[in-house]
Amino acid sequence: MTLSIAQLLSSPEGKTLEFKRDLSSPRNILKTLVAFANSSGGRLFIGVEDGSGEVIGVENPLDEEERLCSQIADGIEPRLVPNVELIAFEDKTLLGVEVYPSGSRPHWLKKEGPSDGVYVRLGSTNRKADRELIAEIRRGAEGKSFDEQVLPDLIVDDLDFEAAVVCFERQRKLVKKDLESLRLVTKHQGHLVPTVGGMLLFGKKEEKEMVFPDAWVQCGRFIGKDKADIFDHIEIHEHLPVAVERVMEFLKKHAMRGADFSELRRRDIWNIPLPILREAVVNAFVHADYSQMGAPIRVAFFDDRIEIENPGILLPGLTVEDMLQGVSKIRNRVIARVFRELDLIEQWGSGVRRMFKEAEALGLPEPEIVEVGMRVRFIVNLAESIEVETTGSVTDEVELRPELRPELRPELRPELRPESPLAAKVLVLLMENDAGKAELASGLGHKTVSGELKKQIKNLLELDYIEMTIPDKPRSSKQKYRLTAKGKTFIVKRGQEDVE
Repeated sequence: MTLSIAQLLSSPEGKTLEFKRDLSSPRNILKTLVAFANSSGGRLFIGVEDGSGEVIGVENPLDEEERLCSQIADGIEPRLVPNVELIAFEDKTLLGVEVYPSGSRPHWLKKEGPSDGVYVRLGSTNRKADRELIAEIRRGAEGKSFDEQVLPDLIVDDLDFEAAVVCFERQRKLVKKDLESLRLVTKHQGHLVPTVGGMLLFGKKEEKEMVFPDAWVQCGRFIGKDKADIFDHIEIHEHLPVAVERVMEFLKKHAMRGADFSELRRRDIWNIPLPILREAVVNAFVHADYSQMGAPIRVAFFDDRIEIENPGILLPGLTVEDMLQGVSKIRNRVIARVFRELDLIEQWGSGVRRMFKEAEALGLPEPEIVEVGMRVRFIVNLAESIEVETTGSVTDEVELRPELRPELRPELRPELRPESPLAAKVLVLLMENDAGKAELASGLGHKTVSGELKKQIKNLLELDYIEMTIPDKPRSSKQKYRLTAKGKTFIVKRGQEDVE
């Protein structure tokens, strides 16, 4: 639906709308036009207060129109030709600029260059694009997808063919020649090599983590409505079709199930909307920008909502409103094709609309789709708050996954166990030598001492698995950590392979 000028001027600024008082800050105006062209297009009105939305008009509109067109021509590369017009509104004259998603993207500010001057639109703000995002914008303009690219340094045997066979066994018997038709492999210089999509979907673990170390899923169950206290979390490094099921298992683990006996057969009733959540999870896997570094898919379960977010902003030319109307653009064609054949996707473009209709049918609050930083977040609001039941302090109990808590595993009493794989790896490193935080970070392959590492060290100290070498000076720059007798016993009992 096309909005009238009056409706646009009364709307808040957003992804495709911005107001400027005048032409006194040409750089900000050009940034907005570049961001519109690189994203989903948009309209800029000059002569409107960007805070209050008050229409003040433009003095000498013909001169200002000429000035603006010169700034656009001289300040933006490649050349951008938006629609610039004078708009009469009430007794005032405005300058209106309409920009469409450009086929020549990425555009950039000429003074800042093609590496530093590319901007995209996120909500009502303009964000500078990094190298990975610039490459993604360029691929989109060329009609290419990241997961179709070849990996010439790898070989076909780097794919786990048996895992692919297992995933497809309900649909058909997969044979090796199917790998090429599915675009999991493709010919390059006379040889078959894996594609990015092939490795993301079915790459063998070591090879996949070497090429795509951030292609994993982080799931967390938090206490309350924010991320202050975490109750349980896991890291999922499975093949993508399997990872979907692992995410759903995690969500079910923290939900409640009842039964409906009104029909001949028992029917499970969950207190979270599983069909909506599955659709949102699949959507995140298919539309994630796997070229982004340090950006896994994240699933966060709070008392009142579940958030599923994937790296990557909305594709150029696509808005949330478009998605609600059933418009779909595919970021990863190989992954989407395989998910479609595995029946993880029902029909192109129908997923988002189906989620909103399902929420309405269930009487749930309307889901939300927002761009947060360089990520897209899908928020599923729950009908009723689901609180985590705890009987001890967060430090003593919540840091342990439920299946590891003593009261749920009597055979573990009275011993507690390290909760996360990171904590277990710290214990393994300390088997060799005493080490400080920086040394542990280096041993783990981390560039810096992360907040998560600090948290796990604190947890291990409280559980008496490790101790300080200088206990009287806990903040000493020479402080190191060593295993206690309890920590050594744990390693010996469970074995290094078990804790890794």
